[in-house]
Amino acid sequence: RDLGTVMAADVNHYITQRREAGVAPATINREIGLLSSALNWARRELDWSIPNSIQGRKLKVSDARVRWITREEASVLLNAAKDGPKTEHLFDFIRFALNTGMRRGEILGLEWRRVDLKENLVYLGAQHQKNAKLGSVPLNGNARAALLSRASFRAKHCPGSHWVFAHKNGDRIGSVRKGFTSTCERAGIDDFRVHDLRHTCAAWLVQSGVSLREVAELLRHSDIRITIRYAHLAPENVRAAVTLLEGSESRSGHVGSRSIQHKGDKPAAID
Repeated sequence: RDLGTVMAADVNHYITQRREAGVAPATINREIGLLSSALNWARRELDWSIPNSIQGRKLKVSDARVRWITREEASVLLNAAKDGPKTEHLFDFIRFALNTGMRRGEILGLEWRRVDLKENLVYLGAQHQKNAKLGSVPLNGNARAALLSRASFRAKHCPGSHWVFAHKNGDRIGSVRKGFTSTCERAGIDDFRVHDLRHTCAAWLVQSGVSLREVAELLRHSDIRITIRYAHLAPENVRAAVTLLEGSESRSGHVGSRSIQHKGDKPAAID
């Protein structure tokens, strides 16, 4: 098709076909968004006089999925990964993801040169992150243990490999989806995806009393509104906040009613 012949009717027809096929709105938006980017690039860089019929036609997407598991369920999942066939890397992958909140691609693309076990940090370049910025991820004891396990695997099977998560021949592991799905089935955990490990990390942080701002920084969210999805998991924090309303003394030390007085007026108390 000539790009200049793609009209609104064509876009609407495509969207209808994809919806009838059961494709999620978010997926459809990514697909037509790719075409929209191509059209805009051609208009901007090549000076093509063509319409962008995608604009304003993206579907409304419901609230983003937030699926997480409890610490007890995570323990069952880790045990299933440890005992699974041909999935020795999954145990380390799962516990590393749960304790860092890193994305699947960030973990599988992690190279040893960006691992600092002395400072307990993993470094991320602009090309490694979704937000295209420089950053780092702190390592707790569990995440560090996962890396040390991978280091032992490397020393035994592929000492020259650059990848933290590598096959015995040193090649990078490209996907964990199939093994992860099988592990979830053995653990009896339904409707749980690889990316939900990141959601679980965020949920545990919020439930432990970590502020949403700190969670946003740890998970490198580009917008605090992304992190607010987890706010409902901290009811105790909210409950503690509203108890402040019961006292007669404010945090600033003021007691009782306040008053506003204008020149020449008698003091007037306000609630």
